[in-house]
Amino acid sequence: MGALTDKVALITGGSTGIGFATAQQFVADGAYVFITARRQKELDQAVSTIGKNITGIVGDVSKPADLDRIMATIEKQKKHLDILFANAGVATYQRLGEITEEEFDRHFNINVKGALFSVQKALPLLRDGASIILCSSVVGSKGLGNNSVYSATKAALRSFARTFTTDLKERKIRVNVVSPGAIKTPGLENLAGASGDKLEALFANTVPLGRIGRPEEIAKAVSFLASDAASYITGAELFVDGGFAQV
Repeated sequence: MGALTDKVALITGGSTGIGFATAQQFVADGAYVFITARRQKELDQAVSTIGKNITGIVGDVSKPADLDRIMATIEKQKKHLDILFANAGVATYQRLGEITEEEFDRHFNINVKGALFSVQKALPLLRDGASIILCSSVVGSKGLGNNSVYSATKAALRSFARTFTTDLKERKIRVNVVSPGAIKTPGLENLAGASGDKLEALFANTVPLGRIGRPEEIAKAVSFLASDAASYITGAELFVDGGFAQV
């Protein structure tokens, strides 16, 4: 018996990086998992790699009609949800003074609007006592340069966890935030323009543990928050960052 046996989960942005690693972890822990992504090819590859107890649904979380279709598919196949991991997001560096309206809108539409409406549209499917986890970031708490818009979107998710906890207390739905630090994902590699040892070197000196993290380390934290082992944890932010935002 795994920690998530017989649970039904939805992970947005589940085809690569943290979302994909979490889908693998959830399935290993006994859950049936739905993952979403905007690109069919990557979605199909993720589903094929995991191989069992998983369904992929193409959709863009910034588009309410796509979310309606996603929830309808879940309702048809499984009738309910026990876990929602709102993970889909985008990140780019934008220097103050050069921020474009287009990039501002893209970040808030996906990272904030997408998370909000993923939760709201999942509410009819979520069982009482379900678990919602929002994927924030250490940048929601740190004042790093060229990160103002992205950081603001992640700080908004931390706020959502507090208010959603209050809004959903009658249903005993737990809402928590996981805030990763530097994690070895395709997204970070593209953002930093580096991979392998070069990527490690960019972050090693700023992280107390002396290295960047792995997607699997975030996945284990998310699975914990989703499980009954975290039954008395709600409204909390769990940093999985090697100590970066803590010292």
